[in-house]
Amino acid sequence: MKKYIAKRLLTAIPVLLMISIAAFIMINLAPGDPTNLYVMPDATPEQMEATRRALGLDQSYPVQYMRWLTRALRGDLGISYSTRYPVLPILVSRIGPTVALMGTTLLVSYIIAIPLGIISARKQGTWVDTLLTGGAFIGVSIPNFFLGLGLIYIFAVQLKWFPTGGMLELGGNASILSVLHHLVLPVAVLSTFYIANMTRYVRSTMIDVYGENYIRTATAKGLTKQVILTRHGIRNALIPIITIIGTDLPRLVGGAIVTEQIFQWPGLGRLTILAINQREYPMLMAITLLSAVVVLLVNLLVDMMYAVVDPRIKYD
Repeated sequence: MKKYIAKRLLTAIPVLLMISIAAFIMINLAPGDPTNLYVMPDATPEQMEATRRALGLDQSYPVQYMRWLTRALRGDLGISYSTRYPVLPILVSRIGPTVALMGTTLLVSYIIAIPLGIISARKQGTWVDTLLTGGAFIGVSIPNFFLGLGLIYIFAVQLKWFPTGGMLELGGNASILSVLHHLVLPVAVLSTFYIANMTRYVRSTMIDVYGENYIRTATAKGLTKQVILTRHGIRNALIPIITIIGTDLPRLVGGAIVTEQIFQWPGLGRLTILAINQREYPMLMAITLLSAVVVLLVNLLVDMMYAVVDPRIKYD
């Protein structure tokens, strides 16, 4: 296992390098010029050129990339064009809110979705299965922005039960209860999709497992439904479920761009929107690199979990 992990980590180096090159090309080929945001509309060509030189945009793309890569290897992800502050501290300050939002969302979603998927599979073909399956399709189909605006209008504007946005009350204490109060609506919006999506996958996986011969054998032995479910059903269904969880975990860092923007949540998703609008090339590169690292690490963790769940899987 140690050799496999070391090999995967070494393989991740050229992958990250290729991702950074592709991201740099796409970001710099996007329309717009950062200098237009930091000079007056009547600026002279000399002032424009001086601004480009100050931002380091007067060099060719290969030179700009190599300068960025050299600094990144030293832990310097550049300077924000708009604030003139280092990118890394700004990025780190946004990770906590995003992890709090997405971590709570995924935890709530899995606690609800996995039992619902199991119930739907055990009640296959009944009205319970039809109700849960129909609800799952509705949950997957509802756009986040539509659901978010609807919940804000009903529960924040009309009923005034929850705040319309933000993470803390203005002028209030930064308490856990205040954060949880602000988390309710965005978590409700995000978890709607995750609950629906995970319920469908768990249902499909459990139906396949219930059709296996070892389930029939366990039933013929007279084992109770609870024992069959816990000792044979869920354990053998964990591989595809872990795979789905592995695709969700990178969003802990990537955040939910639309939902964070609607609820003014100070996370990485909203930071991404601000960076795009302000042509913050160093910030976009840092967010892309961070997301790529998280995806690679999660994929490695998922592969390791496969071996833990199923002893037949060996990485020698």
